[in-house]
Amino acid sequence: MFDAVRNNKRIVQVFLGLITLPFAFWGVESYIRNAGDSRDVATVGGTPITLQQYQQAWRNQQERLRGALGPNYNPALMESPEARLAVVNSLVDQRVLLLEANKRRLMASDDLLRDVISKIPALQEDGKFSAARYETALKAQGLTQTGFEAQLRQDLTLQQLVGSVSDTGMVAAAAAEAMLRIQAEERQVAELRIVPEQFAAQAKPSAEAMQKFYEENRASFEIPEQVRAEFVQLSVDALLAQLVVTPEEIKSWYEGHKDRYQQSEERRASHILIPSGSDVAQAKSKAEAVLKEVQQNPAKFADIAKRESKDPGSASKGGDLGFFGKGSMVKPFEDAVFSQKEGELSGLVQSDFGFHIIKVTGIKGGKLKTLDEVKPEIEAELKRQAASRKFAEAAEAFSNTVYEQSDSLKPAADRFKLPLQQTGWFSRRGGQNAGVLGNEKALAALFGEDVLKNKRNTEAVEIAPNTLVAARIVEHKPASLKPFDTVKGQIEEILKIQESNALAKKAGEEKLAQLKAGEDKLGWALVKNVSRMEGSRQVPPAALQAIFKADAGKLPAYTGVEFPNNGGYVLYKIMKVSQPSSLDEGKRKVLQKEYTSLVAQEDFAAYLAGLRARYKVEVNKAALEDNKDR
Repeated sequence: MFDAVRNNKRIVQVFLGLITLPFAFWGVESYIRNAGDSRDVATVGGTPITLQQYQQAWRNQQERLRGALGPNYNPALMESPEARLAVVNSLVDQRVLLLEANKRRLMASDDLLRDVISKIPALQEDGKFSAARYETALKAQGLTQTGFEAQLRQDLTLQQLVGSVSDTGMVAAAAAEAMLRIQAEERQVAELRIVPEQFAAQAKPSAEAMQKFYEENRASFEIPEQVRAEFVQLSVDALLAQLVVTPEEIKSWYEGHKDRYQQSEERRASHILIPSGSDVAQAKSKAEAVLKEVQQNPAKFADIAKRESKDPGSASKGGDLGFFGKGSMVKPFEDAVFSQKEGELSGLVQSDFGFHIIKVTGIKGGKLKTLDEVKPEIEAELKRQAASRKFAEAAEAFSNTVYEQSDSLKPAADRFKLPLQQTGWFSRRGGQNAGVLGNEKALAALFGEDVLKNKRNTEAVEIAPNTLVAARIVEHKPASLKPFDTVKGQIEEILKIQESNALAKKAGEEKLAQLKAGEDKLGWALVKNVSRMEGSRQVPPAALQAIFKADAGKLPAYTGVEFPNNGGYVLYKIMKVSQPSSLDEGKRKVLQKEYTSLVAQEDFAAYLAGLRARYKVEVNKAALEDNKDR
């Protein structure tokens, strides 16, 4: 909802996306005033990036990935040293830009801030900024107006600085044309594959090699630590089943909220639209002529509408708009429709769209839904309201119970009439057997030291809105190593594949050397034309790179490439090189735009590198390592 850079240049948005990780609102001044300590994850120009700021940014990035990947999200994505360092580098990049903006005395003005906020669609009502919506939206996000506006001002300030660099990226049309010619160059190649299967019989790994592989790759054969747990879940849905709503309560609600079950009057109308355009007088004259024709032949209204109406949505249907209620049409049109009788023809009705001739063709009077019709709806709503109240009242007591009686979940289950459930075996990564305990927060609590070693209840963890869960470990299996004998066959297959690949590569390289020496006695096949623009559809990326890296000054030319994923070695014979006779202007413009974006990104990366050097960046990797098991 609150995108800081809305309706601005795409390149600026990309850069801000690369350097900005949303976190709590600390201004530049607070960065400068803070004193560092050994737990700071980095310092920039003598100002610290604190552990608290890093943890907030790390959590926000995790939530961003979870939202983007959905069920495919794996918490381990954020657990690697590279991921932790990437979060720190994002904060560092943001900090050097903020310090530079502060040094230059850059600051987004109050007028710009108001203008950006007022143009956020979610904060508008009837096309105008709504202070009430603004306040409601902030509350829903858990933000204060001061905090949100401080962050927005900061992001707009960053935009000014980033834009001053990114806007300078330029690529001439001639350079784009030269690049397009390179991209469009075609090379005709023949292909010969040397597959590992040819050498399978020669691959015979020794017992010593298998034992060595086992020792060097013990982590690959480790069975991770696993637990089986029991849990109790308190939620609004769980409480719903415990509630009963009486017929008297349903009737009382119905009597007090009859306005909610009142169906409004609806009317059906057909119209003929004559747009006013720039010449209102001419349009009115045309509309009067059409009205006169309709008045003379009311039965031919639909035929005249098909011929004369300029409303693309209804003209083909004889002007029919179907049934609609109040509030669906522009006011002059609506006023006319709801003041006419069924079958009555209007005079000219003017709106922002032009002149309308309207015929009311049907009326559905408003009516009150009966109690029997809405009883299930009312019962469900009353239960939901009662369950929400009961959950709010029970949440604290539930949390206290699982904490105070930490050696069992049964007291909490009995007190709140909740089932005590069990999981299958699962690891720290969760998985299908973990069920609701696969939530990141629940996993962190369950594998905490006190819970794991002392078999205590976890705290009550909020795994979803209005949903608390507490768990305890029933059984625990420490991490263990699979015995060598149980994985010996697996290791033998791995080493056979590796040896076969190595033999295929060796044979391929020997044949390539012979080809380059002028000995070409091979049976080439699979002739194809390859270009950089279409290459990924024809050959793998590694092969494409090798083909165009080869010197084609003298043909035929030869090259080869190892296929690390599929295994084996592939030889290519380059027989012909051709350039396009003409270039597609549309492709040239697209390439020029992409090339400009790339140049701008490189300029910005260089600018960031310069700022990092100027402000002296130091990353405390020890603090990151200490914090890896948050």
